[in-house]
Amino acid sequence: MTLRIGLTGGIATGKSTVSRMLAELGAAVIDADAIAREVVEPGRPAWREIVGRFGEAVLGPDGALDRRRLGGIVFADERAREDLNRIVHPRVAEEMRRRAEAAGRAGTRIVVLDIPLLFEVGWRNEADKVLVVAASPEIQLKRLMARDRFNLQEARARVDAQTPLAEKIRQADFVIINDGNPAETRGQVEELWKRLEALADAQASGSDRA
Repeated sequence: MTLRIGLTGGIATGKSTVSRMLAELGAAVIDADAIAREVVEPGRPAWREIVGRFGEAVLGPDGALDRRRLGGIVFADERAREDLNRIVHPRVAEEMRRRAEAAGRAGTRIVVLDIPLLFEVGWRNEADKVLVVAASPEIQLKRLMARDRFNLQEARARVDAQTPLAEKIRQADFVIINDGNPAETRGQVEELWKRLEALADAQASGSDRA
């Protein structure tokens, strides 16, 4: 039986760093964002629905979605964001489940479902346990502006569009604090991995007491 860990956290808290470390330790990582990019490739059903809803103005010269332009629309308009989620999320969830099941059939003991919006889209039940990666608000904004070249207002809008990090931590089974250097984060992840292996063993034996 495969243990499914839902990995989430605030934007720019370092979820990708933690998921990469877990993969190095032996987890199968399924990236919901990567799947979301796949399902909206030009010509696919979700792409057609998005163009129908938002118009060709959200397309780049090559016909692919201009994610920055579309993001500017949906992060400023809650109804638009809901419409986009309604188009994309069911398709992502279906593919994510398919890949998790395939990993289990292949003998993988621990599958990490990397879902940045796990709580926002109501996917808590997709995972057996939830891991939240957290960082201070100041570090979130700094990383987001550096990574995506947003100004402060754009960065704040994206942080504010998500469930407050404190609420995610409250609902988490495990928390990694990613404010420090990579070595400090790695130490936390390695300690967590020991706990996940014990939990996977307990689950396989019919117990959930780890």
